[in-house]
Amino acid sequence: MPTQPDHQPLRVGSPTDLLAVVPHLLGFIPGHSLVIAGARGPQLRIEVTLRFDLPDPPDDDATASIAAHAISVLASQQFTIAVAIGYGPGPLVTPLADAIREAMTGTGIDLRDVLRVEGDRYWSYLCSSPLCCPPEGVPFDIQGHPAAVAFTVASGQQILGSRDDLAATIAPITGPIAEAMRRETARAQRIAARLITRAATNGGPARPVIQHGLKAVQAAITTYQDGRAIELAGQFAWLSVALTSLWVRDDAWARMDPGHARAHQRLWTDLTRHAQPGYIAAPASLLAFTAWQNGNGALANLALDRALADTPGYSMAQLLRDTIDAGVPPSVAVLPMTPEEVAASYSTPPASEQAQQWTPRATNAGDNSAS
Repeated sequence: MPTQPDHQPLRVGSPTDLLAVVPHLLGFIPGHSLVIAGARGPQLRIEVTLRFDLPDPPDDDATASIAAHAISVLASQQFTIAVAIGYGPGPLVTPLADAIREAMTGTGIDLRDVLRVEGDRYWSYLCSSPLCCPPEGVPFDIQGHPAAVAFTVASGQQILGSRDDLAATIAPITGPIAEAMRRETARAQRIAARLITRAATNGGPARPVIQHGLKAVQAAITTYQDGRAIELAGQFAWLSVALTSLWVRDDAWARMDPGHARAHQRLWTDLTRHAQPGYIAAPASLLAFTAWQNGNGALANLALDRALADTPGYSMAQLLRDTIDAGVPPSVAVLPMTPEEVAASYSTPPASEQAQQWTPRATNAGDNSAS
């Protein structure tokens, strides 16, 4: 299993072992899903976990598409071992299980087992022996299972009950805090616009404005790395506006040291939840990157959903979506550039282009003067 340098590998030697760790690999307990775990290398480490919604009602085209995509990911990344697990009733799982078995034939990938889970029992599509796979299913209980306990200790995270529960952890804030964010975002918009106008009036580039944003975001990263957190709506508002600068966003991206992935995930989760419409794409994309670094592909995809819903076609989000959909493992989530390289790449454009590197947007922030 993927591990941190100071953690021992967790060995999975039975179907029950695997069923116990799948919720930890996903971050939630799957329901009405097909999960495929892929392993490779001399240690046969599980390095990818794919999850798909079961077509409901069954649909031949959707089933074929899921099977083709799953095989494409496993083959392109040279995985040699796979196990498929369908969570749900037989009429929904069986068509997809059959399609996976057929699509895997001749690929060189060893499909070790195809399981179906419903309630507290599992069945194998590959085993017909009543001694180990009785018709009524094999009872199992993953509560307190040693593999699940080990995973919880290693990650320090509790498993959520569903994908919807995971989505709720990055949902927009509501109530009085949301009202405060609308006011503060409008205020940050006005401040940014004045700074840009002042720089243009003085005949200079927008770099002083960008430098202000760089310092704010770098300070926020340090705050979370130190185990602290931001609490003021005004700070969240200014950060979200600052990140509309590609220079500021890319500088933040270049500082996402995987050794601080959990701290960074807290930062971008907080900012994604607080950011107002029009300002969500950048922090949500940074959240997706750090979640992917941390091996949490489900959270990464949910963050990308929020980014692309806010700004369709947002380039960083689209790049990460294509990469994650291709099954690229978290070990490849390296930093694109150093902060120094980012600064050099943005330091050469003429002043007219530098002004475009900071683009505060008008939003429904509750203040018409904000635009």
